[in-house]
Amino acid sequence: MKETFYDKIFKPKTYTLENGKEVKQRASRVPLIIVLLVIAMYLSFQATDSDLSLIFTRGYQFFVILIAMFPPNFNYISNIWEPLFDTIQMSLLGSVAGAILAIPLALLSSGNVIRNRFVNGLFKFVLSIMRTLPTLIMALIATFVFGLGTMAGTTAIFLFTMSYIGKLMYEHIENVDMGAFEAHESMGLTKIQAFRYAIVPDVLPTYLSVSLYAFEGNIRYAAILGYVGAGGIGLVLDERLGWRDYPSVAMVLLVLMIVVFIIERISEYFRRKLT
Repeated sequence: MKETFYDKIFKPKTYTLENGKEVKQRASRVPLIIVLLVIAMYLSFQATDSDLSLIFTRGYQFFVILIAMFPPNFNYISNIWEPLFDTIQMSLLGSVAGAILAIPLALLSSGNVIRNRFVNGLFKFVLSIMRTLPTLIMALIATFVFGLGTMAGTTAIFLFTMSYIGKLMYEHIENVDMGAFEAHESMGLTKIQAFRYAIVPDVLPTYLSVSLYAFEGNIRYAAILGYVGAGGIGLVLDERLGWRDYPSVAMVLLVLMIVVFIIERISEYFRRKLT
């Protein structure tokens, strides 16, 4: 009997060993997963009313705008420095403050250090809530509280950084070998002291590396916070796009890419030193 396509893909294969025993190999689930993904994508297109034909009929407009950006307006660079420094300051202040306050939150969320399910669950819930809110939404809420300006952007970056680093660090702390921590406690040290001498040396390289990575990302996030009035270079970018001043937009993006590239290289250098 001729083997069908279904048999080749889904039917378990049987192999005969040298000793005469037959072994069945379970059929691969990859084809089934691919089929389910295709169905899910099709249903998603139907639910969102997406029209892929627009990519072919209007996609060329992307290249029209791209061509309009060149050459960049180098005379506009004098208008970029001040909002650019605001963006860097927002990212730096929000990242440092968030990284520092993430430490007590991570400690209170760690079940192997603070053995209180209510406290652990409460602070894990707080970190989860803050992490589910996009940075733009946080910035929008902050503008209603603090008004338009860099204070709102700094607050949004601070909350995101604190939740992001806090989540990663409490997971790392919960996987640490607690032998040294328990030994320090048995010697009469408090939980804070035992944490300082037994766990901090183990998690410190990861903490610094994650903090540097968060700062890299916050530079990029801060660049778009201006769209909700949170200050920084995003305000300039939004204004120039609104006026269809594409050469000036290109100048803003060029300066931003150079700054982000430099910061990423510096951050990558220090992360390598930590490993």
